Amino acid sequence: MTSSDLEASNNSNSSNSSDQEVARIMVQDTLRWLERAVIGLNLCPFAKAVYVKDQVHCVVSTAADLEALRDHLLNELKDLAAHSPEKRDTTILVIQHLLQDFYDYNDFLNVADDCLLALGLEGEIQIASFHPAYQFAGTDENDITNFTNRSPYPTLHLLREASIDRAVAAFPEAEAIFEANMSTLLTLGLEGWQALQVGPTLASK
Repeated sequence: MTSSDLEASNNSNSSNSSDQEVARIMVQDTLRWLERAVIGLNLCPFAKAVYVKDQVHCVVSTAADLEALRDHLLNELKDLAAHSPEKRDTTILVIQHLLQDFYDYNDFLNVADDCLLALGLEGEIQIASFHPAYQFAGTDENDITNFTNRSPYPTLHLLREASIDRAVAAFPEAEAIFEANMSTLLTLGLEGWQALQVGPTLASK
């Protein structure tokens, strides 16, 4: 496995050994999902390049309330903007304790967008959403196409707009990615997805 920047963190920068072990497992699960599903199924044709170059920063937030999670997200956004793309092209923020309910998570995305505005990063960084219960509007809960955005744990993916633009320019049919992903998941089916073993090792809290 290619090793990304693995880190467990909270706003006080202090956690006990149990928290560190849980965070290590969550990062491990997330990277396995990234390798086997996102990259392995080519759900995002742009993901492999930054991953193999160790430009993916994966961090777990141990925030106990939404205000602390917002602060952690603000810090991660500032850190990503401060790093060069060669050192850190993208950040995966995995949420340990909060937003297990998809609708709560979906509501928090408005807070995430506000964070971009507050830092003046709109147009520079965008936030992609992934959740173990992700559900596109107009689909049934168990629709296999929802699994394109189903991660082991609630996750916020911080992406540089410039990197996306370069990747899209190099990909002749970027607009067809969504349709291709739907086709891939329909062909794979639920049993095929389960065979990837990209779910969470840890039970939800």
